[in-house]
Amino acid sequence: MAAIPVVLVVAVVAFVLYMVPVGLWITALFSGVRVPIGMLIGMRLRKVNPADIIRPLISATKAGLSLDIAQMEAHLLAGGDVEKVVAALISADRADIALPWQRATAIDLAGRDVLQAVQVSVNPKVIETPRVAAIAKDGIQVVAIARVTVRANIDRLVGGAGEETIIARVGEGTVSAIGSADSHKDVLENPDAISKRVLGRGLDAGTAFEILSIDIADVDVGRNIGAELQTDQAEADKQIAQAKAEERRAMAVAREQEMRAAVVEAEAQVPMALAEALRAGNLGVMDSYRLDNVQADTRMRRAVAEGEDAARTGDEG
Repeated sequence: MAAIPVVLVVAVVAFVLYMVPVGLWITALFSGVRVPIGMLIGMRLRKVNPADIIRPLISATKAGLSLDIAQMEAHLLAGGDVEKVVAALISADRADIALPWQRATAIDLAGRDVLQAVQVSVNPKVIETPRVAAIAKDGIQVVAIARVTVRANIDRLVGGAGEETIIARVGEGTVSAIGSADSHKDVLENPDAISKRVLGRGLDAGTAFEILSIDIADVDVGRNIGAELQTDQAEADKQIAQAKAEERRAMAVAREQEMRAAVVEAEAQVPMALAEALRAGNLGVMDSYRLDNVQADTRMRRAVAEGEDAARTGDEG
């Protein structure tokens, strides 16, 4: 029975130590940050880990920044990263960059890395575009790679477009600059002309960055698109011509068949005409015999001529 009060006492002591983070309070006190015990207990009651507030507050105080604990706790409850915001404020202060608490927390809640943004503001970042292919006016394809040096714009981080927009705009400007060149040789000789043309278009408008420079890192000659298009057009014209020729041949064959049918029809009417002439007395029997003889002789001569032609062709072969 005596063990029950001991367990109860241990549980009560553990609960009190949990609710009253004495160790954290002592650490803050010796770091020059005076935080009432009641405020730490209130954080526990509001489901806030006091260490997530006190440790960044100690860092800010050591860096000479004055922050409000209530604002820090409100940002943490809103889903923000207090530690990263405080680190960004310290970095901005060291770099002499104006970054108020409200703006820093807004950037953090917008889903951007506020610490990285401050770092990019101090040390510009280089973004390399993918291979951009474009065609000069002479029909030769040119492939270019650009390196864009950007610096974060703190004022436009909330609502500003990201790196993808910068890459897309630079790619579009590169295609336009190459397409405006009279020859691919001009692009190869003066790649800096692309940089100047693209840089002068204000591609960083509405983005979270400020473009410092655009450098063409590599330029290669691709395919001869103009020649390929001409070849494809010639092949298409050839196919059209062949189709029209085939159409004319089919029409000629059909016309020949129609004429043969007309001849056959006319030949079929000859016996009927002869019989009618015999019945009418316009043609005698002997005349009919002589006509048959003439036709037989004609057929014989035709057969002999065809045989001679076949024999001559065989000799030549």
